[in-house]
Amino acid sequence: MSRRSLPKTSQLLPPNAVTSSSQLKALLHALYDEPFAAVDTESNSLYAYQEQVCLIQISIPGADYIIDPLADLDLAPLADLFADSKVQKIFHAAEYDVMCLKRDFGFCFANLFDTMWAARILGWPRVGLGDILQDLFDVRTNKRYQRYDWGKRPLDQKALIYASLDTHYLLPLRHLQADGLMQKERWEEAREVFDQIAASEPISGAFVPEDFWHVKGAFDLTRREQAVLRELAIWRDGEARRRDCPHFKVLHDRVLIALAKARPCTREELTGVGGIKPYHARRYGKRVLQAVEQGMRAGLPGLPPPPLRHSEAEVERYEALRTWRKEVAARRAVDVDVVVCNAVLWDLAERNPRTAADLDAIAGLGPWKRQAYGEAILSVLGKW
Repeated sequence: MSRRSLPKTSQLLPPNAVTSSSQLKALLHALYDEPFAAVDTESNSLYAYQEQVCLIQISIPGADYIIDPLADLDLAPLADLFADSKVQKIFHAAEYDVMCLKRDFGFCFANLFDTMWAARILGWPRVGLGDILQDLFDVRTNKRYQRYDWGKRPLDQKALIYASLDTHYLLPLRHLQADGLMQKERWEEAREVFDQIAASEPISGAFVPEDFWHVKGAFDLTRREQAVLRELAIWRDGEARRRDCPHFKVLHDRVLIALAKARPCTREELTGVGGIKPYHARRYGKRVLQAVEQGMRAGLPGLPPPPLRHSEAEVERYEALRTWRKEVAARRAVDVDVVVCNAVLWDLAERNPRTAADLDAIAGLGPWKRQAYGEAILSVLGKW
């Protein structure tokens, strides 16, 4: 890998702001006939009850743009760009961006290129964007903006320049990686991964009471403690919604677990619970005690379906496939999940396909992987 001669961070010009329909129209005009467009998003998950896309960054040769979805701006015209198979959209770690853009705007995606996955398929030792920018372009990003509140307005000018870095270098990076993929005959493999990412389902963040089972430690509680935890989780969600903040900024999961175990009945008992600060007791004391009381009186929550138990033969097939995958990954000098992910290995172990046609039914095992690994997979499974 060789460094490209590109402007350093300090030389970057402020990106073009897109906050009006006329500016969006100008951006779309600039995109006309461009075969590549680098894209990224910034959301406010650390600062809002329901996160939303707060910035959309787009770079083309010679220009960086930042679209403000929080301005009174109709972003429907962007739908054609993302769905256009003639324009390649270049992301780094695209999956979350794609899911968020689908959730917030209903966009559909075609012809993606993911520079993180390209780096993984090529066997690069460091695949984070900050690492790649430093290794290839001698650019160092300012980590102070990693936890920045992208939902506040107006945005700091330095924050906007930081955001534009996420797309500014993706175009030359893509071309460098595309050359490597072609030389190593990995283009079709990468294309298959990119298409799977484009088909990702939108994120759904709606809270339901049974989400309390996702609190770490919920399954270690007694049944009555689980009922208390459920009521505490319901209260916390309502408080987070009212304050428009994430759940953890009301009370952390570990504090909910401590409360469910202690089941305080008085303010004095409440203040003795680990993780409860004096301001928690002042601000939430009455409602937390009410939630605990409701949990003590409520019916016991229904248990979620038990995890799937695999047969001994399925586990043996899975372990044999893992051994095969480890050998392939070592030969290729890539992470094992670049070859085949765990979910696909379990699907193979459970279905135990016997023929090439049977492999067609394995979700996540696309045409390239079936052709590249199908014979070897069937050989491993043929021992059972």
